[in-house]
Amino acid sequence: MLNAPCYIVSDAHLGVASKQIERSFVSFLRGLAGEARSLIINGDLFDFWFEWKTVIPRRSFRALAALAELSDVGVEILWVAGNHDCWGGEILREDVGVSYVVGAWEGTVAEWQVRIEHGDGLREREDRGYRMIRPIMRNRLAIKAFRMLHPDWASKLAQGSSNASRTYRAKDEGRGLRSYARQQLEGAKDLDLLVYGHSHVPALERMPSGGVFANAGSWLDAPTFLRLTDEAIELRQWNGSAESTCLNSINR
Repeated sequence: MLNAPCYIVSDAHLGVASKQIERSFVSFLRGLAGEARSLIINGDLFDFWFEWKTVIPRRSFRALAALAELSDVGVEILWVAGNHDCWGGEILREDVGVSYVVGAWEGTVAEWQVRIEHGDGLREREDRGYRMIRPIMRNRLAIKAFRMLHPDWASKLAQGSSNASRTYRAKDEGRGLRSYARQQLEGAKDLDLLVYGHSHVPALERMPSGGVFANAGSWLDAPTFLRLTDEAIELRQWNGSAESTCLNSINR
């Protein structure tokens, strides 16, 4: 169980994001101290993340430090891996202090029954090609072989191959994930809230089943996030202050 208020962010793609975007995100994280009781990172915080035995990517270390500081003051942090940062492990869990999971997470957040999933590979037609290579990317032997490469070469290779999936909003403007979410909520009547990321399209909508579909959007494109309390979920845009701007709100 994660306590409220809970903040949800996704798709910052730090490492390729501009310094201005990175600094705004770090400022946002630091502003959560004293405000948030929990934080959910719904994938692709980094454009590339991989842990060697004694080496990690150097870019955006300030974000890691800010996360560690939040953890130290008692903010619970759940990191649901995305398609760009699905190779985390000991450093994130033990040194930064986050709960790091690969795949969907389901549990109670505030008074809501919630499923959190990054959203990559869920669309039947658009993600057909990606679903073919995802098992290879997450295969234990493939990861072991990648770890044998020099970090400089490995990072350059990974960042070069990821350009297409980080640069653009979903070509369908999020309709594919929305449709999939509607189907999932219709089949899970006990689920109050289903949260995806990945499409870079912010969303907050109550579906005909009664459940709510939400997407925090992409900090790379605009500093939007979700704020969840016992009573409501809000789609907000960070404006430099802890209050931010409320774009939409749905009561539980």
